[in-house]
Amino acid sequence: MGSVPWSVFLGAFVDELLRLGVEDVVVSPGSRSTPLAMVFDRSDFRVRVDVDERGAAFFALGLAKASRLPVCLVCTSGTAAANYYPAICEAFAARVPLLVLTADRPHTMRGLGATQTTDQLKMYGDMTAFFHEMPLPDGSPEKIAFARQIARESVIRATGTPMGVAHLNFPFAEPLVPDLSVPELFSAGRAAEAPVLLRPRRSLQPEIVERLNTAIAGKRGVILCGEGDYPPEILGLAKRLGFPVLADPLSNLRRFTDAAIVDNYDNVFRREDMPPIEAVVRFGQYPVSKACFSKLNSLRPLTVVVDEVESRDFNHLTDVFVAAESADFILASGELRNDIGSEYLETWAALNDRERSKIEGAREDSGCEGRYVMPLIDGIREGSLLFSANSMAIRYLDTFYLKAEKALHVMCNRGLNGIDGTLSTALGAAQRFETSTLLTGDLAFLHDINALYLRRELDTNLTVVLLNNNGGGIFEMLPQKSDEPYFERLFLTPHGADFSAIAAGFGVPHVRVSDPEGFAEAYRDAQSRPGIEIIEVRTALSDVKECYVRYC
Repeated sequence: MGSVPWSVFLGAFVDELLRLGVEDVVVSPGSRSTPLAMVFDRSDFRVRVDVDERGAAFFALGLAKASRLPVCLVCTSGTAAANYYPAICEAFAARVPLLVLTADRPHTMRGLGATQTTDQLKMYGDMTAFFHEMPLPDGSPEKIAFARQIARESVIRATGTPMGVAHLNFPFAEPLVPDLSVPELFSAGRAAEAPVLLRPRRSLQPEIVERLNTAIAGKRGVILCGEGDYPPEILGLAKRLGFPVLADPLSNLRRFTDAAIVDNYDNVFRREDMPPIEAVVRFGQYPVSKACFSKLNSLRPLTVVVDEVESRDFNHLTDVFVAAESADFILASGELRNDIGSEYLETWAALNDRERSKIEGAREDSGCEGRYVMPLIDGIREGSLLFSANSMAIRYLDTFYLKAEKALHVMCNRGLNGIDGTLSTALGAAQRFETSTLLTGDLAFLHDINALYLRRELDTNLTVVLLNNNGGGIFEMLPQKSDEPYFERLFLTPHGADFSAIAAGFGVPHVRVSDPEGFAEAYRDAQSRPGIEIIEVRTALSDVKECYVRYC
């Protein structure tokens, strides 16, 4: 070990991350991670503390999902690191950048029965874009240079194509408390100029444009937009091709009322007079709608998939794969043409309007719990985050979130479609917005109830709209549905939880409403106050299937 304290190794690592634009770290308390936690706390990082590693990882996921910048996670050794795994799986599938920094026992204690020790080497398997076992820290110039380079490498890998998770495993020997008094704690080994990562945009070469134009020439088709952020130029592409844009709620395209945007596509796919589809241009994952991908699977149209690295095509339909980011492709697509006129697009627009009229009828239907989405969209503030749970919440959003000239940021953990970590992820994403809303069912909310603890840590506005039908209502529409006793116990799982008491235990305001008018008033008030608030809507399990059958 050199004459410079070993804490400088960590200081150089943290400083280089800051110079690369990484600003957030989520720490879960623990002993072995003391060196990392204390150095991050002394730095200019924004430090959040979450006592639950599982929730902390989802909180970091939400931060990174909203910013598209890497977020650091710090935990102690053993099962603490294992609790990160669900969020890492979601980050891998959803292409979200995380820097996972796990503390570990030194090599001399591993495999010998030392407490709180497990095999952490590549413990996340293929879910990471990068793994490195770090050396025991020391203050030598060589190790300091290495610390800065591995920080750069981690960010390069986490923000690559696709974005993902970089995992660094830090062994620490006792004593664990670092020396923070060193003048060069963060400046040792720092280059005069900050590192720069440049990722040039791609263009569409003329031969690619020609092949695409030839492939779709004369065909009637659609543009499918799954989760993502798409530039407004997609409207021009739609009109040049004569293809409607079928806009998933997570595409953030329902902010446009242009006739080319079809928001009720799920309903149109269920109609007998649905227009023929001979070609598909798909960006991102398949949309939420099962009717959409099931119908396409039966029709098997010519399919063009645009994605950075993979088809994500479980229907096995890909005829043409274009390796490009969606936004790059759209911005460079000015020469794409299809001379079929506007009649096909107008037919889709007319059917979309008919379905909108039908869906609007849910406002007066007291037996439909999904109807609360419409006053939510009416009342949500411009520029807000709208985060959705999976299961019924995202399906209600797909149906009842009707396009409007209101810019919203709509997100959901659709990488693996899980219900775990929903509240934590929403709270993380909410850090990037002045006002935020989470639309969730009761089971997803219960699954992550510990996240309410974060009200003590955060100064943020998040309104939780809790649709409580006392169980797993989605199973009423699945093949498991049965009148046998096992169905209620194994699938519906009625819990009888008193959410007002739970909220009170965490010091979180809670109100229960019974109609859309009362909801609208409570929702308006909640958005005007800082902190987490819960608006609970009590419904019956029978309302789920009835609502879905009538409007979806």
